[in-house]
Amino acid sequence: MQRIEPPPKRFGMAGEILDNKGRGEVSWSWPPIHPEGRKFGVIAIGLSLIPLILLDWEIIGWPMLLLSAGVFAFFRDPERVVPQGENVIVAPADGLVSTITVCEPPEELCVDDGSGAPSLTREPVTRISIFMSVFDVHINRSPIAGTIERVVYIPGKFMNADLDKASEENERQHFLVQRQDGVKIAFTQIAGLVARRIVPFVKPGDIVAVGQRVGLIRFGSRVDVYLPAGTDPKVLMGQKIIAGETILAELGSQKLLEGIAQ
Repeated sequence: MQRIEPPPKRFGMAGEILDNKGRGEVSWSWPPIHPEGRKFGVIAIGLSLIPLILLDWEIIGWPMLLLSAGVFAFFRDPERVVPQGENVIVAPADGLVSTITVCEPPEELCVDDGSGAPSLTREPVTRISIFMSVFDVHINRSPIAGTIERVVYIPGKFMNADLDKASEENERQHFLVQRQDGVKIAFTQIAGLVARRIVPFVKPGDIVAVGQRVGLIRFGSRVDVYLPAGTDPKVLMGQKIIAGETILAELGSQKLLEGIAQ
């Protein structure tokens, strides 16, 4: 009888299903560097080699070479285990929950832009602000699965992204995602003091999966998420969250959650 070889084992490969019963195999690995950041890392290494090799200025060259490693680390793009579920809304960004408030959605997503794309109402909703330091992963992901209905870029200032008025005055980019059942979620990439470039990976009409990469912001910034009406956050003020993994909210779930800083 012919011996049938078992399929090769996969170790945390993209698309593999993992669960809370032990299904799936994983192993630690260095996170890959996103292509958007490789050129910056190479440039940083090149600049550090000038004083190190050509000018023999080791006191300057070695710190610059160390900084080059930091540039590569900034653009790291680790895989994430994305929770699945009909009502799950995942975090679009790594960082600190700096604000949870009730406000109107962005005006740019409430007006008719003439394209026939859906818009939001001006009904107040819950906004969650996620502040990303330079040490956080800056790849942003879609909170839900659906169609990218709008991508709206707004030029602006470069104030501290942690300030509340940054939502209205800083350079920013809005995304509106709509599920097949009509549920819509908006989120906004906001540039900060250091961040000077917002890079989208998607365009209107693209279909995205929950947790799919949709863009990045270079060098420190913030992401605002506007939850649908009747949905409360499942995260707390001051909580550190992970893009594509942390469950930010569940559609239709309204419950007070409290925590203690310790």
